[in-house]
Amino acid sequence: METRYNLKSPAVKRLMKEAAELKDPTDHYHAQPLEDNLFEWHFTVRGPPDSDFDGGIYHGRIVLPPEYPMKPPSIILLTANGRFEVGKKICLSISGHHPETWQPSWSIRTALLAIIGFMPTKGEGAIGSLDYTPEERKALAKKSLDFCCEGCGSAMKIALLPLSSGSASSQADKEAKELARQISFKAEVNSTRKSDTDSPNVSELNHSATSPEPQQESAAMAFPDPTTNATSEVPNSSATSNQENIQPASNNTSISPRQRRAQQRRVPSSTEFHQVQQPRVDTSHTGSAVLIVLLTLALAALIFRRIYLANEYVFEL
Repeated sequence: METRYNLKSPAVKRLMKEAAELKDPTDHYHAQPLEDNLFEWHFTVRGPPDSDFDGGIYHGRIVLPPEYPMKPPSIILLTANGRFEVGKKICLSISGHHPETWQPSWSIRTALLAIIGFMPTKGEGAIGSLDYTPEERKALAKKSLDFCCEGCGSAMKIALLPLSSGSASSQADKEAKELARQISFKAEVNSTRKSDTDSPNVSELNHSATSPEPQQESAAMAFPDPTTNATSEVPNSSATSNQENIQPASNNTSISPRQRRAQQRRVPSSTEFHQVQQPRVDTSHTGSAVLIVLLTLALAALIFRRIYLANEYVFEL
């Protein structure tokens, strides 16, 4: 098998190391890769004691991605057990369904202990989970001893070492329970943090809905009346109108910041132009200009008349 894979690959190095560590079966678990595929393993686990699966021995597959151990494996049970569906990728915090909770420091041995620890837990509608009655699970536990895998040829009666009452067995049971508790807790914490990050703070939404932004205030005062006092009612009414038009944009949390800024910098509508009093034209300057024009025209007419009379007098002489 070593000649078929790139020995410099991190995944190949890691899997060969784990295969050497798990070569000898224990009384609780055993796993080895297929002879022709290093990235597909077959495993066998013993049902946890003092549970509905006590006395059962269960077989399954572990399919590992090429990016292992940076990405989690997929776990598939092949023995009927009443907790996980047969032939379907099960949803666990340590499987491919939850890459956000996977840690590269975990291994195939970690996955085996997690399966043992998760078997007595409730399915709660997770993918690949079953909620059989205790009687059905106990019946399947007894029946599991007759299972023989067609893919790897493992027989459940001889797949594991006989169960002993030594400290190693007790330690494996404790480790499986503790690992399942830690992984389950980590998954709950991560999902809580994700929901807190995705959902906006209620107080922030209320604050953005009730307090106008500086850009909104400047838009309300975009057209001041120079002939009125700063406390006149015209700017106040226009500010109120602009706030009413702009506030729905702040309440809408689905738009992007760029769209929100574009709405705040938009040109006021025609109704807003009519609501704001336009500056009045200074009539005094206009009157002066008209008077100058009239005087210029009168002077030009007088000069023209004198020139005309002078020419007429010369003509008579």
